[in-house]
Amino acid sequence: MTARLGGAVALAVARRRTSASDLGDLHELSAADGARLIREGVISSEQLVRACLQRVSDVDEHVQAWAFLEPAHALAQARTADEQRASGVSLGTLHGVPVGLKDIIDTEDMPTENGSVLHAGRTPSRDASVVTMLRAAGAVIMGKTVTTEFATRHPGKTRNPHDPTHTPGGSSSGSAAAVAAGMVPLSLGSQTTGSTIRPASYCGVYGFKPTHGLIPRAGMFQLSRSLDHVGLFARSLDDVALLLETLVGHDEGDPDTQPRAHVAYRAIAAAPPPRPPRFAFAKTSRWGEVDADARDALTALVVRLGAQAEEVELPPAAAEAGRWQEIISGPEMANNLAREWASGRDQLSPALRARVERGRAVPAIDYLQTRARLPELHASFGDLFERYDAIITPTAAGTAPAGLQSTGEPTFCALWTLCGMPALSLPLLHGANGLPLGVQLVGPRHGDAVLLRTARWLVEHTQRADPG
Repeated sequence: MTARLGGAVALAVARRRTSASDLGDLHELSAADGARLIREGVISSEQLVRACLQRVSDVDEHVQAWAFLEPAHALAQARTADEQRASGVSLGTLHGVPVGLKDIIDTEDMPTENGSVLHAGRTPSRDASVVTMLRAAGAVIMGKTVTTEFATRHPGKTRNPHDPTHTPGGSSSGSAAAVAAGMVPLSLGSQTTGSTIRPASYCGVYGFKPTHGLIPRAGMFQLSRSLDHVGLFARSLDDVALLLETLVGHDEGDPDTQPRAHVAYRAIAAAPPPRPPRFAFAKTSRWGEVDADARDALTALVVRLGAQAEEVELPPAAAEAGRWQEIISGPEMANNLAREWASGRDQLSPALRARVERGRAVPAIDYLQTRARLPELHASFGDLFERYDAIITPTAAGTAPAGLQSTGEPTFCALWTLCGMPALSLPLLHGANGLPLGVQLVGPRHGDAVLLRTARWLVEHTQRADPG
């Protein structure tokens, strides 16, 4: 269902469809093209939002990506955006563009229920930091997308847009599916283990987990301060860079953010690299768990890269990532769910109750000693990134599993989340069953812009090598 229109094609399509009754393919516009065409007066925000709402009406019965969507409210925001443009005020980078938000991100004008009956009807009194930034950039907050229960692993109602009998992944299920199905050009999710990269891979869109602390999380449900990241979903790398540049910032409400100089993410991501990048191909210690067709597809990609890619062994401590991730996230999750545990544990899923119990049982000394080893793990990647621009590694064991009782395993994302490194899922491959299969590209901490530039080279190189 994913489609891409760009440049002159997008402009031509938009010019042919400028009446509210003839919206055609406007829902396929990228966010960058949509913002530009609105700014130039070729289309209005109301037309773009109406086209996206029509797409929701057409396909969401089968995908079920939305936890809350009120068309009248989305259109009211769009009309305000059009009035602002007509008044001549300065326009933000996402002016009039609809964006979906994972339903763990607070919005003062919509419910935020965190995927749990315990928070049903909850409407916050203020926006999360990222929502404030989106509104300042002129975005239309389209609605709230489905999350798994408290952004963990108990599935919500969302289905994979490519085959509704398969999972879309999680926990950012609705955010990935809404973008993949063409219902919205951009959406936000989160990642504590693999909640952005895995659903992006399963749904066939770009998913980006930035460096830990780069985008503020204030006003989002906190599962694990040490590991939570904001996640970005889009149908192009240009849109990933645009959304990233909009959301990077320091916020006193998130103590893991820091004041930093402006980085021109879009310009850097769009620029050609000074030399062809070099890639480290890391199978990881879990390679034996990867499905045969996924192994073959990823290996073939690396073979096509020739001398630009080299298989490497990760530092020994990397094999401990899964265990360390559980030791850190478990107690933090149990602490953040303490109120729900005390007053409503019988309404938590059995899987989440078991995770909370395990987290409550982790000895404090194990938690502290594991956290103390993280700098050593970070440092162990220093030499590798002196030699290579990025790491190529699996996003998941394969394509989206059949059935809706599981969101898949986040095994192949845990290390990079633990280390806070930027990671991308690139929709470059397919499994033997025809479903999407992402390629995970990982860069050094705070190397987000260069990682996007390297990703663009890889996408373009792959398209040249396989134009079909």
